[in-house]
Amino acid sequence: MLKIIALDHVVFRTTKLEAMLQFYCDVLGCTVERDKLDDNGLIQLRAGSALIDLVQVDSKLGQLGGKAPEQDGRNVDHVCLQVAAISQDNLKQYLAQHQIKHSEFALRYGAAGLTESIYIADPEQNVIELKPLID
Repeated sequence: MLKIIALDHVVFRTTKLEAMLQFYCDVLGCTVERDKLDDNGLIQLRAGSALIDLVQVDSKLGQLGGKAPEQDGRNVDHVCLQVAAISQDNLKQYLAQHQIKHSEFALRYGAAGLTESIYIADPEQNVIELKPLID
């Protein structure tokens, strides 16, 4: 069984980057942790122990999520959950037991730093990233 430790990060797609930065930084008190890495349109904001990622819809990364957020467009790209330490093999085996398809593990930056994670989808096809803590 998996044990969720915390929310690692949430990724919002946006066409209003400056307004989003003003809201999250000036109003809610987040700080910019990483800015436009490799020109991929991603800005990561520190929100307590978690991150809020802002992705410009017209960027290379943002285009992977489809059209801009609107009534029938996707605004949340994915939610990342920190889970208790578990080996990659054990996590893959656990997901297979529950017939859950998954991506391959890849090195990604999150609230706890640069670690490996895997993507799955919930029944509504919301993308969930699982980021096991390291022992």
